[in-house]
Amino acid sequence: MFEKYFPDETVSSTYDIDYEKLYADGYRGLLFDIDNTLVKHGEGADDRAKELFLRLKKIGFECCLISNNKKRRVNMFNEDIGVHSVFNAHKPAAKGYYYAMELMNTNLNNTVFIGDQLFTDIFGAKRIGMKNYLVSPINKREEIQIVIKRKLENVVLSEYRAKIKAKLRKREIEKGIQNQEKHEIREWKKKRYHRLKMQSDDMAQ
Repeated sequence: MFEKYFPDETVSSTYDIDYEKLYADGYRGLLFDIDNTLVKHGEGADDRAKELFLRLKKIGFECCLISNNKKRRVNMFNEDIGVHSVFNAHKPAAKGYYYAMELMNTNLNNTVFIGDQLFTDIFGAKRIGMKNYLVSPINKREEIQIVIKRKLENVVLSEYRAKIKAKLRKREIEKGIQNQEKHEIREWKKKRYHRLKMQSDDMAQ
């Protein structure tokens, strides 16, 4: 029922993602939400954010900020970052995501989106087939409309986590069955070997 909202990946923080591995896997463009994804709502770029984007540029990524906020807010954050940006993106509308890729000269196959909200950030990326990461919001104290959305998000995430657990359990069961089958085959081979050896010894006598 809620699968269209399920994130591809979940991590505690934007700053915990293994960007070197993403680059090694062929990704070249990164889209970031700003508020509660990179910094607390309304704040400018802090040292951690500045260091992250320096690192990403050194790795070789093209980066773009994509926000539903106004131009002034986006430019204020981007002043010390210096990457591409899309303001008034109207996420989850697809247009902003495609425009961001155009700015970075990337495509759906080599672009990743990182954001903290399911119904705007992640749904927008998923509906166009873009790989995405859902991160935990930096600040738990949010505006009332966001708090209401978070409650709905929790319903979706509960189902998401249940499905992940079910998949892991299924893999464990399948692995157990495979291991049991391998053990039975080894035992059968041992018995067959001993039987053939006994027959050979009898013939020798």
